[in-house]
Formats: sequence, structure tokens, C-alpha cells
Amino acid sequence: MTGHTAEQRALLETVAVEVYERAAIAGKLRTSDISPQEQPAFELMVDLGLLLLDPTTSTYTPVDPALVQARVVGPLGQRGAALLSEASDWSRSFEGVSRSFRRVANDLHPFTELRGVDNINRFIEATLEDATTELLTAQPTIGRSSAALERAAERDTRTVQRGVSMRTLYQHSARRSHVVQEYVDQVMAHGAQVRTLEEFFNRLIVVDRQLAVIPGADSSQTAIAIREPSLVAYLADIFERYWERARPFDDRAETTRRIVAADVRNLTLRLLTEGHSDPASAKRMGVSTRTYAGYIAALKAEFGVQTRFQLGYALGLDDDREYHEDPS
Repeated sequence: MTGHTAEQRALLETVAVEVYERAAIAGKLRTSDISPQEQPAFELMVDLGLLLLDPTTSTYTPVDPALVQARVVGPLGQRGAALLSEASDWSRSFEGVSRSFRRVANDLHPFTELRGVDNINRFIEATLEDATTELLTAQPTIGRSSAALERAAERDTRTVQRGVSMRTLYQHSARRSHVVQEYVDQVMAHGAQVRTLEEFFNRLIVVDRQLAVIPGADSSQTAIAIREPSLVAYLADIFERYWERARPFDDRAETTRRIVAADVRNLTLRLLTEGHSDPASAKRMGVSTRTYAGYIAALKAEFGVQTRFQLGYALGLDDDREYHEDPS
């Protein structure tokens, strides 16, 4: 019995079932009972051992499929396990040359363009495996699926458990996301720190203050790995400035909730007065366009108006009143 194809497996699930059932009912099957259309299915079952030739009667008797299944599926499982083991061995073999490249990359390749989500993820995985002291990440709320966050939680937990200090920034909108909450709970349980702030920022990863990863021009499909020391230091400084103004994710105090609500309100007002479209504003706030529309509706209710034009007029009057009351 040789290896079999997916097409043969499909044949076994369809035509062969009918032929085998006839053989099982009658207890035997003659070649004269097989139609031309059924011939491939018949030959497959003979090859598999589901039909066994009785030379004394020149008929084929059915064999218990459970006995045949072990002979067919067993070797497939063994080959699959062998392939997985070989893939793991190859992965370990590449680790050595990858480390050698990264050791000299600072001088030879200060900037590296990464293309494709899979390549970006593999690069980040390998980079975090090399982290020794510190990991800084800034993550916009939108654009990360629950599956991606689950993988990130496992990866980041391993990093923190090795003793690497980790700090992560999200937007305030992350506090409303259950999947982000699950991720935060897991990494914070192992010592990571997470904060949020209202302002828009792009994705950023800084590893050991030696390597930074930022999105490319096509932020969903490209990324830039930066090893130039001055630029990495500059990006780390930007992160620190954001971090100082951010609020701890696990701070549930009433004063913090009021501050977060005020931050969201003020950012909504600013985006509205700057004239950004709803999709652009929603993206900058890390929320859906529906949620952003809810923020606008709340502002209308606050100022007692019905339309955005009226809201804009009311905001103008409010700004003008503040100017005259405090000319300084």
C-alpha cells in the first residue's frame, strides 16, 4: 500500500462508500458487479485493503475498516510528527546565524525594511527572544484581533518572565475593549506595566534601547527596523514623554475615570474643530466610527443643540466667551 492523495480520500468518502456498503450487505463482491464509473473506487478499496480477494471464489470480501484505518492513518501521523520535528530543528539552526547577523547589524544595516505581516511577526518574535533588559511598546487600540492579542500575550509573558522590564502604552479607548483587558491582565500579572492616554500615536517597539520597530509607509504590510543609536534614543524619549502623562490601566479610582472621560471629551472637541472626517477622527481616537458618533451626540446634548453646525457655532461662542473673560 502506497501513499494516497486527497483526491483518493474524497473518492473514499463518496463513491467507495456505496460500493463497500453493497459488499458488506452481501458479504462479498464480484468484479462483474462493478460499473465503469465505480471502477476507480473499487481499485482504491482493494489497494487500501478494505476489499480482500478470495481466490477460491474469485470474489472480494469486506474487511473491518478499523483494521485498515490504523495502517493508513498511523504512518501519516508519524510522517507529520517527523516533519514537525524537522521544522523545529531547522528553526533552531537558523537561530545561530540570526544572532550573528543581529550582532553586526547595527553597523552594517541601521535600517531594515520588513515586508509582509508574517515576516514582521517573525522578526519581532526573534527580536524579543534576544531582549535582555527592557521592552517599550506603544499600541494603538484598533487593528489588533483577539487572535493576535492572544499570541502577543504568550510572547510578551515569556519575555517578562525572563526578567525583561516591559512598559506598554494604549489609548484610553483600550479600557473599553474586553480582548485588550484580557491581554493586559495576563501581562500585568507577570510584572508588565500598562498605561493609557487620549492622544493618537502610532505603533512603536523599542528593545533594550538598541532597536526600534515602527510602521512603514503602508503600516499594515511594512515595518522599519531601526538600529541607528541616535534615532532609537529619540524614539525612546518620545515614549517616555507619553508615558509620564499616561494613566495606569489598572487604576479604577473615580478621579481617574473622570480624568479619562475629560481627556476623551477634549480630544473629541479638538478633532471636531480641526475639521477631520469621522473615520479619520475615530481612527485617531482608537474607536469605531459608531462610537465616535456617540461622542458627538454626547457633545450635542451637553451644549443643547441638534446639528453639528449648531454645535460648531456653540463651540465658537464658548471659546469667544473664555477669551473675553480671561484676556491673558
